Amino acid sequence: MDYRAIFSKALDRLRSERRYRVFIDLERDVERFPIARRHLANGASEDVVIWCSNDYLCMGSHPEVISAMQDAAARHGAGAGGTRNISGTNHPLVALEAELADLHRKEQALVFTSGWVSNLAGLGTIGALLPDCLILSDQYNHNSMIEGIKRSGAQRQIFRHNDLDHLEDLLKAAGDRPKLIAFESLYSMHGDIAPVGKIAELARRYNAMTYMDEVHAVGLYGARGGGIAERDGVMGEIDVIEGTLAKGFGTLGGYIAADAAIIDAVRSYAASFIFTTALPPAVAAAAQTAVKLLKDGTNWRTQHQRQAMLTKHALSAAGLPVMPNPSHIVPVLVGDAERCKAASDMLLERHGIYIQPINYPTVERGSERLRITPTPLHSDAHVVHLVESLVDVWKALDLPLDYQQNIVEFRREISKGQCTFSDFKKAAE
Repeated sequence: MDYRAIFSKALDRLRSERRYRVFIDLERDVERFPIARRHLANGASEDVVIWCSNDYLCMGSHPEVISAMQDAAARHGAGAGGTRNISGTNHPLVALEAELADLHRKEQALVFTSGWVSNLAGLGTIGALLPDCLILSDQYNHNSMIEGIKRSGAQRQIFRHNDLDHLEDLLKAAGDRPKLIAFESLYSMHGDIAPVGKIAELARRYNAMTYMDEVHAVGLYGARGGGIAERDGVMGEIDVIEGTLAKGFGTLGGYIAADAAIIDAVRSYAASFIFTTALPPAVAAAAQTAVKLLKDGTNWRTQHQRQAMLTKHALSAAGLPVMPNPSHIVPVLVGDAERCKAASDMLLERHGIYIQPINYPTVERGSERLRITPTPLHSDAHVVHLVESLVDVWKALDLPLDYQQNIVEFRREISKGQCTFSDFKKAAE
């Protein structure tokens, strides 16, 4: 048996489908973000502008967050010393969980080493403990949610994306058995937002639990950064809120927040929690600082939304196929895996801009895209450079431009007051 050939063939398949992932060697610079240093194979290096970071609010480079991490590392050491079962829970982690419970107005929170693991453990355990549970999962749920549902062993039914009628049909058909509705508040590849309040209302009507992933919304939305549920005033109507510390809060880790009994059950039964080394004290302290800062972080959120809307309008005015949505995500449709990768490569090599290609299976075939994520530290000059560079790439690759349709779509958004015409014109020029 030629084992090496099996793996080589599997990799060749990915390359032939233009789905082979290439990781760029980047060195983030706290003082100059979104500028980073790209290291080349020949030993040289060059500056690039990062336009696809999930450190949405730049908390990873906030001086108070960095200081908290440094101080905690000096006091407690670099690591956690083992699992919480073996080594106990380091105090910064206890403080972080209290901060997160307060953020979401829940009795308790439980922190994991990543958002992927928190979904695996949360959905996997809750679904397994509910007898004869039926999990109703949104069509576009993240891979971590899908894996958690599989781990639970519960029956799963998929409802069409954000389709309340379809969800209600499935709830009706399920009868009196235990039901768990699993969905995201903000879908990161499309940028659209779930009708959270209406889903919660259906859950009440049909006696179902709700489990909502707020990964791409925590820190960014709501009066204190509690996410879409807080923004919409329905945080108390969601049974389990899952979030991450690695995006809006700029550090590392994932968590769930819920009633004490739910949290204790996951803590006590989830193998992926019990047998995993705890988050280090320095990371926990940095994360807690970021959460606290963003509870009073209105200015950061306002500037972030401004730059996101400004980027959308400027790109649309240039005729680029921005996929309209009400959030901070700026997806630009390419629709072909090979050309999407080529566009990403050309942006990097010709213009010093890093935006990774988003291909299948992250999105459906034929909907390949560049996913742009503006931050508060992207200046208007950065936006102008991005627009000029993307137009050049689109023309070089003979990708379609559509000025009229995009302007019509985004004129509607401008009318909502999310961005002024002067902002739009300034960036477009």
